[in-house]
Amino acid sequence: MNVRVVDYRAPDAAEQFTRSLHETGFGVLVNHPIPQDLVESIYRDWLAFFGTDEKHDFAFSVEKQDGYFSPEISETAKGHTQKDIKEYFHLYPWGRIPAQLKDDAMRYYDTANTLAQELLAWVEQYTPADIAANYSEPLSQMIQGSQKTLLRVLRYPPLTGNEPAGSLRAAAHGDINLLTILPAANEPGLQVQDMNGNWIDVPCDFGMLIINIGDMLSEASGGYYPSTQHRVVNPTGEGASKSRVSLPLFLHPRDEVVLSGRYTAGAYLAERLRELGVKM
Repeated sequence: MNVRVVDYRAPDAAEQFTRSLHETGFGVLVNHPIPQDLVESIYRDWLAFFGTDEKHDFAFSVEKQDGYFSPEISETAKGHTQKDIKEYFHLYPWGRIPAQLKDDAMRYYDTANTLAQELLAWVEQYTPADIAANYSEPLSQMIQGSQKTLLRVLRYPPLTGNEPAGSLRAAAHGDINLLTILPAANEPGLQVQDMNGNWIDVPCDFGMLIINIGDMLSEASGGYYPSTQHRVVNPTGEGASKSRVSLPLFLHPRDEVVLSGRYTAGAYLAERLRELGVKM
C-alpha cells in the first residue's frame, strides 16, 4: 500500500486526498493550516503535565468521557485482552481542562476541527453519487452542532521491560468516528495494515498531518471508505526510553445522526465504548 502524500495547497488536493482515503483508508497532508509551533508547544506542555500528580485531579467521567484516563483504566482494543500501554486526556470545549493548558488546547481544537470539517466536505464532494445516495444527510451536516468531536492528548510512557507479553502501545484497531486528524507524533511507531495484511510504517516527519477514516464513515458509506486497522508498536533501542506524545482529533457526528439501517451515531459510539472497557 502506498499512502499518498498530498499538498493541501495543490489545485487537485481534494480529489487526490479523497482518492487516497478510498484506496487505503489513510491520507497524508503537507502544507496544511495547522501551525507546527502550536503542536510542538502542546506536546511539550502536556508531557510535563503527565509527569505531575495534578492529572489525577481530572480523573475521567464515565458518563461524560472527559478528563484523565490512567494506564490502569486505559483502553483494551476490540478483540484484544491486554490493555494498551498509554495514558491520555479527553478534551471537549465543554469539558474539564487544566487552566494553564486551556488556551493552546482550544486554539488547536478550533483549528483542527475547522480543517476536519473542510476535509469532510472534500470527501462529500468526491463521493460517487450511488454511494452518497445512501447517506442519511450530507456528511457536512452530520457534524453540525455536534458536542462529541474529541481532542485526545496521548502519552505512551517509556518502556520498563516489564510489560505483559504481547502488549503494545496501541493494539491494532479502527477508530470509531468519521475522520481522525493526527499531526505526526514526536516519535515513530504508527503503522497501518494494507489490504494484504502487511503492516506499513506511516510517514511521521514533523509537519505531516495524517488523516484516517473511522468506522462511522465506513458504516455510512457501505465500506466505500475503509476504516483501516492501525497500531502503535513498541520501540526498541534508544526509543524505548522515550515518551511518545500524540494528538488525534476525532470528528464525530451528532448522536441522532443515522449512519445506516443498523446504527445511529450515538448507539454506535456507546457500543464501541463498552467494547473498549471505558463505559458501563
